[in-house]
Amino acid sequence: MSMIFKVLWGVRAVLYNLFFIINIRFPSYIGKPTYIEGKNIKIGKRCRIFPGLRAETHNGGAITIDSNVAIAQNLHITSGDDLFIGEGTCIAANVCITNIIHNYYDLSDSILNSGVMTKETKIGKHCFIGYGSVIQPGAILADNVIVGALSVVTGHIPSGSIVVGSPAKIIKRYNESTSSWEKVSREGFF
Repeated sequence: MSMIFKVLWGVRAVLYNLFFIINIRFPSYIGKPTYIEGKNIKIGKRCRIFPGLRAETHNGGAITIDSNVAIAQNLHITSGDDLFIGEGTCIAANVCITNIIHNYYDLSDSILNSGVMTKETKIGKHCFIGYGSVIQPGAILADNVIVGALSVVTGHIPSGSIVVGSPAKIIKRYNESTSSWEKVSREGFF
């Protein structure tokens, strides 16, 4: 990427900081187009956000992106509560992260009228989220988790895990005693 784009994207981040109610620490940059709705969006230092970001907070929700996070094109992130992305995480293109669930209990009415609820959703430090993945409400990724492309992640994923599929399953974990990635049982044990 040429330096001129980085400078222009840096200027855009300054303008977002001034005119929107988001907090961007520098030197971070954001590519266009960008859609931001709501308040309480915090972006740490040295974050690189490529074009197509859609960040939405609803009902007092917050999004916090820690420092040194790299985000590829077309991230869609929505929050109705606190949603956190840890330091050093890398997010590939076309990813969706949310903590919002529609309450669809009255089948005689549209889902648009059903209201929403939230589940805690968090991504730890130094994670990698593969292309086209979906991080569902209630997903808690500990540190150093790798999510394979096109995976749908729910539930708690322990540190040092590789998950793939829909729904995502743990296929390998990092074994500190052997310093290697090793296959695990269906339950995630060595």
